[in-house]
Amino acid sequence: MSDIKRIGILTSGGDCAGLNAVIRAVVNAASLKGWEIYGIKFGTDGLTNRPLQYEVLTPDNFSNTPWPRLSGSYLGSLNSGVKLESMETLSKRFGEGARELGLDALVVIGGDGSMNIVSNYCHKAGIRMVGIPKTIDNDTPITDSSVGFATACQVCSDALDSLTLTARSHNRALILEVMGRDAGHLAMHSAIAGMADVCLVPEIPYKIDAIVDRLKSIKASGRNHALIVVSEGVKREDGQHVSAATNKIGETVYGGIGQYLSAEINKRYKEFQTRVTTLGHTQRSGNPSAFDRVLATMFGARAVELLQAGKTNRMVVWKNSSLSDYDIDQVVKEGTTLLDPKSDYVKAARLTGMYVGEE
Repeated sequence: MSDIKRIGILTSGGDCAGLNAVIRAVVNAASLKGWEIYGIKFGTDGLTNRPLQYEVLTPDNFSNTPWPRLSGSYLGSLNSGVKLESMETLSKRFGEGARELGLDALVVIGGDGSMNIVSNYCHKAGIRMVGIPKTIDNDTPITDSSVGFATACQVCSDALDSLTLTARSHNRALILEVMGRDAGHLAMHSAIAGMADVCLVPEIPYKIDAIVDRLKSIKASGRNHALIVVSEGVKREDGQHVSAATNKIGETVYGGIGQYLSAEINKRYKEFQTRVTTLGHTQRSGNPSAFDRVLATMFGARAVELLQAGKTNRMVVWKNSSLSDYDIDQVVKEGTTLLDPKSDYVKAARLTGMYVGEE
């Protein structure tokens, strides 16, 4: 029999579509068990800052409002890296905040980085937790899909549908730069769905001349336009990142690879004009897709089920078309899941004529 009577829930890392559907599912499922639910504001800041930032949640927060159908996070999130304080100091304040609220456990909705950071806080503070994976990058370990990825793919493929019309009107090769950091899942899925001619991902090297050759073959076929998708984490042909900027914890701030490609293609081929669209944070928005809403609900319900069964320090996953859960330490140990260059996605792209880099 579970001893849980009060739980906290927070969203951590970059936002995405489907977060509010997860929160709703957890609140509804936990309320049916008679538990109290405390929504922690702005990720871990809600427990480490003083005064504490939280809101008591009930099904009424989501039953008569549009929130479950909206992107973003009802609770707010935190995506600014580790604060300039020690893990011990932050973990201590985190634990003190959780105990002040009387939390018996915590549901953490986050990506691979959040699972690492927040699980460390929870471990050091002695707080039980269950993780729920979310990210538009789809790079969280073990799970086949994370909340937010399907909607981000839809946003990107919709953009490609729009770009192909203007590309056709102006004899252009249009370049779409998408997010994903070091993982090419979003770029590859979007390129296939949007029927792009070229897709560049961080995991596969490429040659500018090969891109030009693909554009020449398109021109020779009688088509006057082309679409190129590039992931923000792709490096220049010489292996260096376009941007040398870093954030406050030393991570490279990606962006600009689209402009680099445009300039290089223009130097070598004049038959297509190139233009660049950097989709940016619109990829984090958009109404959650049906799949993301379903996945969010299943993840939230399973998280509460795990807590009731006393199975904590786990992350819920969607693997082989069914729900499962894994030890959070195993998830963290696995690290970021990159796109497999030999995956069926890459194979299908090549077999249908898309240039996706060098084999």
